[in-house]
Amino acid sequence: MGMGRSLFDAFPQVRSRFDEASSILGFDIARLCFEGSTEELTRTTVAQPALLCVGVACYDVLSARAVTGELVAGHSLGEYTALVASGALDFGAAVAVVNRRAKLMDAAPPGKMSAIIGLGREQVEAACKRAAGAGVVAPANYNCPGQVVISGDEMAVERAETAAQEMGAKRVLRLPVSGAFHSPLIAGAAKELEQVLLETEFRRPRCPVVANATAQVVEEPEEIRSALSRQMVSCVLWEDSVHNMVNKGIDAFVELGPGKVLSGLIRRICREAVVCNVEDCGSLEETLRCLR
Repeated sequence: MGMGRSLFDAFPQVRSRFDEASSILGFDIARLCFEGSTEELTRTTVAQPALLCVGVACYDVLSARAVTGELVAGHSLGEYTALVASGALDFGAAVAVVNRRAKLMDAAPPGKMSAIIGLGREQVEAACKRAAGAGVVAPANYNCPGQVVISGDEMAVERAETAAQEMGAKRVLRLPVSGAFHSPLIAGAAKELEQVLLETEFRRPRCPVVANATAQVVEEPEEIRSALSRQMVSCVLWEDSVHNMVNKGIDAFVELGPGKVLSGLIRRICREAVVCNVEDCGSLEETLRCLR
């Protein structure tokens, strides 16, 4: 609770972003961010637009201080924040698409997701294959070395968890989600989102965007639409994306929005990288000092 509050209080442009989002969503996103219960904020239909709004607000205050980035990327929902930051997508359009995306995901068939800690990709893939007789289960996020999230039917996920533990996984952590996101089980939602994306205006970004679905740069509007549609049902290639950015000469990363989850992943992927985050006024000043 309270995410984005200090920036909201300090910067008029942040308040404008929240007001714009609220008018599109039809509910007061600022009130939910600052006063909402944990139950409210973890609902997909609230969490996704809220995280987009806070992430873009963080970018606004950073870019106002001439920090705009040479490459951008986002993890799952964060890809929409990255596209707004790149100039490829207007904020209002992003709120509308994310609102629809969240509703589609919330209505998707039930499923489970679980983080497998301490195994390599090949081992996790093998665990999923061993569980395939119980239903759909596959890697959903390649987050960093030794951390892979799997997604699928509940029974298949449970069997894959057991197989992973038998292979020596250090930890298996069930994620608090209602659906099997980034898996074939939400293909119907992805198809509907594809139509929404076709009706949404995209532009060539001012800087390259690294897409989750391919870990490659996308710059043309049609490439962006295709990557966002694929992202719903394909694995998030976060580890590969960070490696690609490092290979292109990026040596400093700034995470936007609440928490430092991506910062931790990036440090595990590339120990030499400078990693900062912006989630409130204090972290904004620390990041500016770090990047000077």
